[in-house]
Parts: sequence; C-alpha cells; structure tokens
Amino acid sequence: MSAPFRTCYRHPDQPAGVICQRCDRPICPNCMRQAAVGFHCPDCAKAGRQRVYTAATIHQLQQPIAALTLIALNVAIWLAGFAVQGGQDRMQANFSLVARGPFYRGGPVVGIGQGEWWRIITAGFLHLSWIHIISNMIALWVLGQLCERLVGSWRFVLVYAVSLVAGSLGALIVDPHVSSAGASGAIFGLFGLLIVAAWARGIDLRHSGLLTWLIIDLVFTFTIPGISVGAHVGGLIGGAVAGLAVVELPRRLSVGAPRTREWAGMALAGAIGVACFFGALAVAASTTVPLPAGLG
Repeated sequence: MSAPFRTCYRHPDQPAGVICQRCDRPICPNCMRQAAVGFHCPDCAKAGRQRVYTAATIHQLQQPIAALTLIALNVAIWLAGFAVQGGQDRMQANFSLVARGPFYRGGPVVGIGQGEWWRIITAGFLHLSWIHIISNMIALWVLGQLCERLVGSWRFVLVYAVSLVAGSLGALIVDPHVSSAGASGAIFGLFGLLIVAAWARGIDLRHSGLLTWLIIDLVFTFTIPGISVGAHVGGLIGGAVAGLAVVELPRRLSVGAPRTREWAGMALAGAIGVACFFGALAVAASTTVPLPAGLG
C-alpha cells in the first residue's frame, strides 16, 4: 500500500517535503525555513519560535515586570499587616485559607466552607513571618523572572494564578482543617511551568541547579512539620498542567493563526484555574473545624 500523499498546509497544490519541527504541519520547499534543528514553517519562523535558547541567553528575553509587581504586592500586604489594628493576627484571621484567629476565639469557625470564598486567593498573598515572606520572595524572583522571560508576562501571570488556586485546592484536600497561607503553592507552580517551557524550547535544565532545587524543596515539604504538603504539590501540578496548556497546546494545534492558538492555550489554562477554584469550594464545603496553622 502506498503512503498517503501530503500537501503543504499553505499551498494545497504543492506536495509537502517535510513537516515543521515546531507545529508538525506539512510544508513544501517554498515554505521551508532553516532552523537550528530541521525546518520550520513561515508562521513559526515569523513568531520567532525557531530560536533555541540556553540558560545563559534567557536574560535576553522579556523583562520581568510582572514578577516584580507580584513581589511588590506581596511585600505591600505584609507591611499592611503592621499598619492595621491587630497586625498579622488580624490578617491571618481574615485572609488565610481557614482560621480561628484571636478575633474569632469562642466564636464561629471562619473559612471557605462558611462562604468566605476569597480566602482561596488571598491566602496566597499572606505570609506569617518575616522568614516566610523573604524566602518566598527570593524564590519568586529567581523563578518568576525566568518564567516570564520564557513565556511572556500575560501567560506567566495566568499560570501563577492557576498555580495559586491549585495550591489552595491541594491544601484543602490534604489538610482541610489546617490554616494555610503563603505564596509557595504558586511558586511551586512556577517550577512546573519552567520545566515545561524549557523542554519545549530546547533548554537543558540538568546543569542549571533548578531541578536539584526542586528536589530539595520537595524533601523539605515532606519532612519539615508545619509546611503545607498539599499546597506545594497542588501548585506544582497546577503549574505544570497550565504550562502545558499555554506552551504546548498552541504548538500542537494544526488549525488557526499562531495568535489564535495562543489564546486557545490561555483559555484552557484559565478553565483549569476555574475548575480548581470550584473544586476548592466543594472540598471546603465538606470541612468542619480548623486546627492550628501551618505555613504554605
């Protein structure tokens, strides 16, 4: 049996000689653009996808404005904890995942299960000690600037948000009665995004130290008391899945313009975040009384 005859996706009357190494669509000799590995179609070449970056050249990409903004927001909320009456105790009582802080002692339990849905999000911006916020902001700066330069500001912020909500969902699944707060769930999601983005762009992370850093953080997560295992693992999974949506889906789709495919990937990532949000609401609705706090 003879092989099926393939034609160029841009010129249906021309036989396809090869497929694009980025989007896997068939292209004729007139559409072939030389790349570092194989050939790319004109759309991928125009979008600049034929360029392969290394860990040493990531700094040439987009400046990390969104990462700096997230850091500033986290620090501002931390400082606000000292300006409001009651300080950090009040912030924890009002905005951590679940709480029974000093303002609610002897009163009803407060949390997502009691209708305070905003805690799914606000818990990711609340830190319970200066060591907590400093360690998280250092990690956010190191990972955030790399991710933002690789995928762009909008996709970076979207994956960060999905990872934050996925971390809240994970914390509620694993420890539904434990008060949890911190940006580390979202930060673990950046590990997932970075691994996916680096793999898609041909960047070898084996010698960068990032994989070792991730393994060490996971060991700490599972061995040190008071750290939210659910938030870290949930954020990591959420970031990796959302990363696949915004990085790999546009490359795998065979129809539509590059911009349309990018929006499709972002829409899928957003849908994942919405699903995690409602999943967290459902899990919280089945919980009862929270116990002492743990760090996210």
